[in-house]
Amino acid sequence: MPSRKAKRSSKSTPKTTVRSTTNKAQFKTNTALFIPIVLLVFVTWFLYRALFNFPVWFDEVVGKALFFGLPVMIYVNATGFMGLAESIRFNKFKTGLLQGIAFGGMFGFAGAIASVLSKSGTVIPVPLFGSEIFWSEFGLAVFTGFWESLFFYGFIMAMIQVGWSHWSVMKQVLVTGLIFAAFHVPNVFLQTQEVTAVVGYTLLVLAFGIGQAFLFSRDKNLYTLIVVHAIWGMTLLVHTL
Repeated sequence: MPSRKAKRSSKSTPKTTVRSTTNKAQFKTNTALFIPIVLLVFVTWFLYRALFNFPVWFDEVVGKALFFGLPVMIYVNATGFMGLAESIRFNKFKTGLLQGIAFGGMFGFAGAIASVLSKSGTVIPVPLFGSEIFWSEFGLAVFTGFWESLFFYGFIMAMIQVGWSHWSVMKQVLVTGLIFAAFHVPNVFLQTQEVTAVVGYTLLVLAFGIGQAFLFSRDKNLYTLIVVHAIWGMTLLVHTL
């Protein structure tokens, strides 16, 4: 005669099987929506940049909200995906701010040194914080960092971590970095066809995208990435003018 434990176990098996089947079906649905959304955003963002020439502030504040933020919000509401919410919990804000300043400073310093070494000239101290346009430009850099971090890492990388969890962390980081670069490189062709400039920019954004992906893989803190991106953006602005 079977024991009560055996009977209880046999009764619970179907529930476990149903739950597992439901999770697999939900995963397939999420993945089926995820890839088309990323491709659609890629195409529409490129066409937007190619066909329209709005002011920079409009692109960073409004354009990226529509093309990067809105699709993510639609996806989250449609699927209940919680990866993004996990990365922007308020209790991560202080840590993310401090880490962002630290890593952003290192990224910015490396970028500044690379710029100095690649150009001939003299390094002259400039009171950037006293500039009339500094804080407005920094505000735009924060908006850029927010929308791009939300889309590429809070959405794309978080989905890769869930949907392709069998991949190694390094592979997840590299794939995310490649996607980040793929979204940015086409815009260079709209400005120049010089091979050296295109290759240099591609390597730059690829390295930055991989670095950001690595930071996100550590603790899934989107605040860190936003601050790093803002500081990095200001470094590029100062050294490319």
